[in-house]
Amino acid sequence: ISMASYSATKLLVTLFVTLSVLASTGTAQLAANFYATSCPNIQALVRGAMREAVNRQPRLGAAMLRMHFHDCFVNGCDGSVLLDDTASFTGEKNARPNQNSLIGFDVIDTIKTRVERACNATVSCADILALAARDGVALLGGPSWQVPLGRRDARTASQSDANNDLPSPFSDLPALIAAFAAKGLTAAEMTVLSGGHTIGQARCAGFRNRIYNETNINANFATTRRATCPATGGDNNLAPLDSSPNRFDTAYFSGLVGQRGLLHSDQQLFNGGSQDALVRTYSTNVNTFVRDFANAMIRMGNISPLTGTNGEIRRNCRVLN
Repeated sequence: ISMASYSATKLLVTLFVTLSVLASTGTAQLAANFYATSCPNIQALVRGAMREAVNRQPRLGAAMLRMHFHDCFVNGCDGSVLLDDTASFTGEKNARPNQNSLIGFDVIDTIKTRVERACNATVSCADILALAARDGVALLGGPSWQVPLGRRDARTASQSDANNDLPSPFSDLPALIAAFAAKGLTAAEMTVLSGGHTIGQARCAGFRNRIYNETNINANFATTRRATCPATGGDNNLAPLDSSPNRFDTAYFSGLVGQRGLLHSDQQLFNGGSQDALVRTYSTNVNTFVRDFANAMIRMGNISPLTGTNGEIRRNCRVLN
C-alpha cells in the first residue's frame, strides 16, 4: 500500500474512532474533552514529554503501550500499576509479568511533574498513562486517536490479580481469547491489540523455549534468535518482537505468517486456528490494521475506570496521596 494512502488513513483514524468514543464511554463517564477547561494543555504536555522520551530511546514508546495494557487488565485502567511497594503496601510492579519487564516509570514521573506544575491535582495518572500510550504509538508511525479521559486513580493495587489476569507469553490461543473475554474484549480485539508487538522488544526468558523447542518456527529465525538468547543464562537479553521494532507497521503480522513470531503467544495467533484469516488480513492491509487497532485501544482504555468521586487524583503517581 502506498505511504500516501496510509497517511490519509492516519488522518481519518481520529475522525473514524470518534464514533467509538461516543459509543463506548456512556457508562464509564469518560470524554475526550474532559480537561478542556481544567487543564487545556494536557495533550501538548504529554505529547512533548513523550517526543523527548522516544527520541532518546524509541523503545519507550512500546513501553508506555505495554504499561497501559498491564494497568487496564488488572482491576481496570486506574493507574494501579504505577504504585511503588512500601513496607505496608504491596503493589503490582513486582508481579511476575511486570518484574524486570516494565520500564519507563520515570517517563510518567516526568510527565506528572509537568502536568502538576500546569494544573495541580487535576489530571489522573491513569489518564496520563492512556495518553502516553497513544502518543508512543503515534510517534513511532502508528495511528492516533481521541483518548476518552476522566479516569481517577486507584487507592489500592493487587499483585495477585496481576499474576493471574495478565496473559502469559506462554499462553495458547484458547487462554488468550479467554483472558481478553474476561475483560469484555473479543477474540478479534485480542488479535489486533497483540499487533502492538509491532513495536518493542522481549526478554530471552520469555521466548527461550520457543526458539529451542517449538517446531512451528522458521529455522533461520530460530537460529538468529539463539545467537543472543542462550539455552541457559542471559534471561534479560533482548530481541525485537518483529523485524522493525521502532516502527509501527504490519511486520508483526507478516512475521506470524512466516512463522517468525517471537513469543509462543504470538505464533498462536497464526497456527491453524480461528485467528489465521485476520492475521493474514492485517499482514497485507495496514489501513485495516491501524483503524481496528485504534478502536480496540479505546475499548481497552474503557475497562472499569474509576470515575466521579471514586479513587483520587494522585499528586505523585508512585504513592497514594
